[in-house]
Amino acid sequence: MSRFVNLELGGESENRPPQSPSALVKDEAYYLAEARTAFENGDHEQGLRFYSKVLEYNPKNAAAWTGQVRMLIEVGEFREAKLWADKALERFPNEPELLAAKAVALGRSGDLQGALAFSDASIEERGDTPYVWLARGDVLLARAEQRANYCFEKALLLARNDWFTLVLAARIRMYYEQFVLALKLIQQAVELNPGHFLVWLVQGECQHALGMIGSAENSFKQALELNPHHAAADAAVQKISQTGMVARLRGKLRELFKS
Repeated sequence: MSRFVNLELGGESENRPPQSPSALVKDEAYYLAEARTAFENGDHEQGLRFYSKVLEYNPKNAAAWTGQVRMLIEVGEFREAKLWADKALERFPNEPELLAAKAVALGRSGDLQGALAFSDASIEERGDTPYVWLARGDVLLARAEQRANYCFEKALLLARNDWFTLVLAARIRMYYEQFVLALKLIQQAVELNPGHFLVWLVQGECQHALGMIGSAENSFKQALELNPHHAAADAAVQKISQTGMVARLRGKLRELFKS
């Protein structure tokens, strides 16, 4: 079933119950901040819900439309992301980050020519933001082009010392199974923001993919310590512990047979 039935577009504010003066005002700005927090916590489903709430208050918020597309890409719903981007571009045909997000959705869906065209359009619209360049790097990786490296460098230059841009760049590299390059990026994010569980979680995923089981286990445990209730971190710790036990058992069996 399409996610469009779950993405709300514009409730009437006068139908909402009045709030007391001391109550927290849950308005457009509140939900936009919550969506950003959800994104930084790697909770993309929650991000979808919060961006939808933003659009209830203001259907003309281009950042929220773009955010919806990006969240759908993050959860692997590339077809839905393209449909949502098309719907958004009817309202904002020249929005650089929206064009960039559609480029990623197309690239990951296999439409490499269309992806490059929309990425070109995002840059032509003076789209000189970190995400526009991350998205172009994503598209060029889909096309197996070395020029992608320049795009990531450009994005990181525009977002100097921003831990989350490093996380996003690392996750793009991971999607295309460039785990060594991803690990280098996420290690920088860990140095910048060691108190955030997500950097440790992503680092653990990179290390696990590279067969660095002990290091991955330590990273996952650090993520869980920082966020004890995070389901993905807990599952990662459990899985890596079992992997380690199996590896140790195999090692002991090999020693027995050698003796």
